[in-house]
Amino acid sequence: MKTQTIGILLFDGLTALDAVGPYDVLSKLPYSKVSFVSIQPGTITCTGGLKLLSDCSIKDDIYFDIMVIPGGHGINALLHNDDVLRWIKEKYLKSKYTVSVCTGSLLLGAAGLLKGLKATTHWAQIDKLKVYGAIPVKKRYIQQGKIITSAGVSAGIDMALKLAELLKNKKVAQTIQLAIEYDPDPPFDTESPSKASPEMIDSVKRKKATLK
Repeated sequence: MKTQTIGILLFDGLTALDAVGPYDVLSKLPYSKVSFVSIQPGTITCTGGLKLLSDCSIKDDIYFDIMVIPGGHGINALLHNDDVLRWIKEKYLKSKYTVSVCTGSLLLGAAGLLKGLKATTHWAQIDKLKVYGAIPVKKRYIQQGKIITSAGVSAGIDMALKLAELLKNKKVAQTIQLAIEYDPDPPFDTESPSKASPEMIDSVKRKKATLK
């Protein structure tokens, strides 16, 4: 059986779970190979200081069946990076699926891939999708053809499980969910702005305000 090749983009300032969450799901797919890709090969530093090591560079001529674009404050440096945007678009054209987590969808938008499509991202940045001609939708994830965008951070796990179903089948995806014991039961009920205080919402927005 042919191995599914999966590339996850890394960059300094990414939100670690945006990359590691989907990695943990997709690396458990039978006959799959997951690679971390960065602008330059080597170590990248996530927000908070966690370091990840890339396997290859965007300059390497490698085909990926699946492309995963995470988010984080580090996308500021990439939204106008022609090399990165060109690479995303080229890989998208040949991919089976191109997916994003959190503000990674803004990179897909900047690459011109979301025009006229429904898309989602972190709630504090969702209106910025309009800049790229996308139709903002407040959902955990949404599929439009071979593009799947997901909301903030933890939603990348939901998206990856759906992707596992699309690539294999529902039973495989359910087995992976069981293996990682993904059964969210948070101690607080503040997972969306509709359930949070105005002060809490303002605090999160201030932290996200630096995204352009």
